[in-house]
Amino acid sequence: MIYLKTEEEIELMRESCLLVSKTLAMLAPLVQPGVSTAHLDKLAEEFIRDNGALPACKGYEGYPNATCMSINDVVVHGIPHHDIILKEGDILSIDMDTLKNGFCGDSAYTFPVGEIAPEVKKLLETTKASLFLGIEQAVTGNRIGDISNAVQTYCERAGYSVIRDMIGHGLGHDLHEEPEVPNYGKRGQGKVLKQGMVICIEPMIAMGKFELDIDKDGWTAHTRDRKFSAHYEHCVAIRKGKADILSDFSIIENALKNKN
Repeated sequence: MIYLKTEEEIELMRESCLLVSKTLAMLAPLVQPGVSTAHLDKLAEEFIRDNGALPACKGYEGYPNATCMSINDVVVHGIPHHDIILKEGDILSIDMDTLKNGFCGDSAYTFPVGEIAPEVKKLLETTKASLFLGIEQAVTGNRIGDISNAVQTYCERAGYSVIRDMIGHGLGHDLHEEPEVPNYGKRGQGKVLKQGMVICIEPMIAMGKFELDIDKDGWTAHTRDRKFSAHYEHCVAIRKGKADILSDFSIIENALKNKN
């Protein structure tokens, strides 16, 4: 069942989503060679708790950490660890959630670690651009397939593949609510978008093929061919005419500019 949010509930969700963005911005200058993903995860959890919220993914279906930190060919759900050290040329996707005032916030951003190869930079740019093309379709009266097709068409024309096994979702009191939001599909198909729906659109795009392997930990999802993938996510409220983005990349990107 799809739960339509009131304006008051959407504003509470905005607060939770903005805390995710602020946490990502706090981490942005620290994403450097020589840093462990466990260290970043610890700082993120402390920041979230210091701001009166809980890390919503910690303990979710047994997940052990406050964030998902996925390097290079890890698409999603990379578990932070002291032995996983960032190095020059890596990319790091940080996906995290907060729980505040009874509502979840959710967003993800892929960071370059030092200087990255031009073809990897293009992957990041294409993935992020596809997210905003999907968001353009997230308006009252459209269908989920309109979002999905916008992402898929743009990325496949650029020569990339769209991950099939991991998709976006609704958000609210719970981390994963209806409807499902795939990054592939046909225009005019899927559930109708209605005012008050809040969804997470999150393209996961690979340089190679879309098939995945899951590690023995039950979480870490690699591209089977071990080629790089990127992941960006915004939480949006469905409106007439234009989607309302509840998370905020500008906070993160300003932190990255100041880092440089």
